[in-house]
Amino acid sequence: MANIAPLAKGKILEIRGQRVMLDSDLAALYEVETKALLQQVRRNGKRFPDDFMFRLSSEEWKILRSQTVTSSSGWGGRRSLPFALTELGVAMLSSVLRSERAIAINIEIMRAFVALRQGAQALDEITKRLDELERLTGSKLTAHERQLAEILSALRQLAAAPPKLRHPIGFRVRDSD
Repeated sequence: MANIAPLAKGKILEIRGQRVMLDSDLAALYEVETKALLQQVRRNGKRFPDDFMFRLSSEEWKILRSQTVTSSSGWGGRRSLPFALTELGVAMLSSVLRSERAIAINIEIMRAFVALRQGAQALDEITKRLDELERLTGSKLTAHERQLAEILSALRQLAAAPPKLRHPIGFRVRDSD
């Protein structure tokens, strides 16, 4: 079976602060109808608590539909709000859908979730390092700026008109009478 992790990774969305996959995207990967997938989930409802799966609100669905091109509900599209399955819900599907394809697809989807999590952790680490660099650089620039201001002040004082000397330096020749 071809590696579908890149395909699955593209279907992982962030909704309500969780990474999820829509029921229709999962059904397409498993090569079953969405209706059949949801029927299996309903038959095993106790395996899918709220932190494994939830139904999108109409506002969430509206936002998702505006971001992707989908058919309208009046012209052959969905007639009900989709379900979103979290990583735990997708993992639980492997115990509900028992075909060889379902097992292989689940493995690849889990790999996609792990890859996304690792990418997010790497991004967090880079962000922390950039913040630290900015903090260090910012404090050093401030100290350097102060030192430059002091040097400029001293140079301005030196560039001001030279003070008048009380006695000229050197010998004075007297006129003889």
